Amino acid sequence: MSKTQQFRHAALSWLTWLARHELAILLSVMVCAGGSWGFIELAEDVAEGDTHRIDETILLALRSPTDRSDPLGPAWVEEAVRDITALGGIPMVTLIILAAAGYLLLAQRFHTALFIVIAVPGGLLVSSLLKTSFERPRPDLVPAEVSVYTASFPSGHSMMAAVTYLTLAVLLARIVPEWRLKLYLLLIAAFVTVLVGVSRIYLGVHWPTDVLAGWTAGAAWAALCWLVAHQAPQRLSASTSKVLRKR
Repeated sequence: MSKTQQFRHAALSWLTWLARHELAILLSVMVCAGGSWGFIELAEDVAEGDTHRIDETILLALRSPTDRSDPLGPAWVEEAVRDITALGGIPMVTLIILAAAGYLLLAQRFHTALFIVIAVPGGLLVSSLLKTSFERPRPDLVPAEVSVYTASFPSGHSMMAAVTYLTLAVLLARIVPEWRLKLYLLLIAAFVTVLVGVSRIYLGVHWPTDVLAGWTAGAAWAALCWLVAHQAPQRLSASTSKVLRKR
């Protein structure tokens, strides 16, 4: 095969791949860029105090008008919310990631397993760095229903829920052949992420803007991981082929 034919074949393969994945790539780029931009804008508003009134209004709306220490709803609702909020905690996230990585290794999806064990701890590192950078105090408007130890902005549970469940969904969606199953995975991941974020507000340990910032940053990170996971096999395959041709 001549160099011209090789070039045509490579160009055709690239165009075919792009046609199949253009929409997914475009959406991922939009989520990554939009999430990053949204987080930056939100961080500026929080730093300037522009969001304080709405934060207080939403937080108080979830408490009894006569007793700020009493979240709305019966005792079983509070207990259920505590269970839900654990889905964004480090112990639960670690168990889920280890279980998912183990399954992928047994299924011989080595690259996907590797990206999961890199992407989620990477998201945790980003979350910790952001908290350290902003050092926003926790809400003091209502009593907290669970113990907290770190800064408030962004919400670590909300961000880790987005990072973990959205990253798992987008990476596992690459394995699932049917679009309905792909959509189901993404919807479930988004639903769990929303539940975890709302639970943090309900329990009084985060301002609503903390949670929103966690969602935007987590979604941006998940989209970035999907883009890297999508491009890496292509680059690895091209590099391997180039090395073999040289030999």
